[in-house]
Amino acid sequence: MNFAAFNKHLKAFDWRSLKKYTSPQAAEDLNVFLEKLPQHAGQTMIIIAVTVWAVAGGAGLYTTVQLQQLTELRAELQSAAAVQPRVPTIKDVAVDASEVQIFVENSKQIYKGLSLRSNDASIEVSAETTAAFGQFREAIGHIQNGGSGWRVSIEKFCVGRECKPDPLYAILKINKVSVQ
Repeated sequence: MNFAAFNKHLKAFDWRSLKKYTSPQAAEDLNVFLEKLPQHAGQTMIIIAVTVWAVAGGAGLYTTVQLQQLTELRAELQSAAAVQPRVPTIKDVAVDASEVQIFVENSKQIYKGLSLRSNDASIEVSAETTAAFGQFREAIGHIQNGGSGWRVSIEKFCVGRECKPDPLYAILKINKVSVQ
């Protein structure tokens, strides 16, 4: 039913017919009806009706109490959630490859006995002989303290004659910490 049809029916309704239900005589008629009810309906029907109404009232009361408790519990949960601080998440983000490349080019001038190569956000450090161990160790320390906010992790590390392709070899992955 659309609004126009509803409005038409609403205007056509005789509002004066409701007046008889709100008059003082209506209360008196209800009282007379209730007094004569046992004679017309019988005691068994009245007991059944009262029982049904009592059960319905009890169910309504129980529902109301449960809803009130549920509302209080929800308010407590909301206040607890409001007090709980937000915990930031820490995430590693790869450093820009151009920044790593610039660092490697500058480091090649310092550590001439080592081979330094950049590959995206990682640096490969190697030496052909174990005699360059001092430079190798210093280069790794320099990379660890290299850029602002760098977080360096060792991806591969090997020292000794059995290492392939070189006796000193390390791959260091470089990230920055992002707090979200």
